[in-house]
Amino acid sequence: MRTPNSANVISIASLKIACGECSLRNLCLPLDLDANDMRALEATVKNHRKLSKGEYLYRVGDPFHALFAIRTGSTKNCEIAADGSVQITGFHLPGELLGLDAISSEQHPCDVVALETTEICELPFAKLESLAHELPSLQHQLLRLMSREIADEESQLLMLGRMKAEERLAVFLLSFSSRLQRLGNSSTVLHLPMSRQDLGEYLGLALETVSRLFSRFQEEKLITVQGRNVTLLDVERLKNISENFLPSQNARS
Repeated sequence: MRTPNSANVISIASLKIACGECSLRNLCLPLDLDANDMRALEATVKNHRKLSKGEYLYRVGDPFHALFAIRTGSTKNCEIAADGSVQITGFHLPGELLGLDAISSEQHPCDVVALETTEICELPFAKLESLAHELPSLQHQLLRLMSREIADEESQLLMLGRMKAEERLAVFLLSFSSRLQRLGNSSTVLHLPMSRQDLGEYLGLALETVSRLFSRFQEEKLITVQGRNVTLLDVERLKNISENFLPSQNARS
């Protein structure tokens, strides 16, 4: 990664405006930074970078230098399984950090690919780590996000290891609903940026099974489906389908 310079570091005024209008203000960066803290953060956050649909943010094995925060758009994590097949291990939405799983090994363990036009903020880790020692609020936020990353992995292992197909889809829809609600969006009207194939690879289900489940849920008046737009009609019944797993299912989809 290049060292930040005056051409690509956000000015303090634009940083305040950007974070004030962005979901990162609540979900990624601390809320209680004073003017001096903002000046320190100014030298850490680099300017926004846009990815086109299908473009890689980074690939497996790339050296780790920075965390990335999604400002707008969405991405997917892709790993190669032992048999050579692609396994999607997560989807990311605005306000979520990418790259936490590379801190230990200093290499990215997966590919991250944009699902749509996506805007990214880059946070060089060495500068961010140094700044976190000085700003307790930033340090606390990073620890909280790392904890959530661990909980996410545990939830996915539980889902793939023990859930029936209909339970997997119900839990995914409810989890995705919670994440959209956290962004200030509707909790019942969902736009799914991923394809049915991507969703099947994440849930460990064949494409035909995913399509059949969406049709079945629609016939049972649990949801309505129009392309990638899904409306939850009966949240309580979806919760009943996944009631054995929702108490511990607080992770991102």
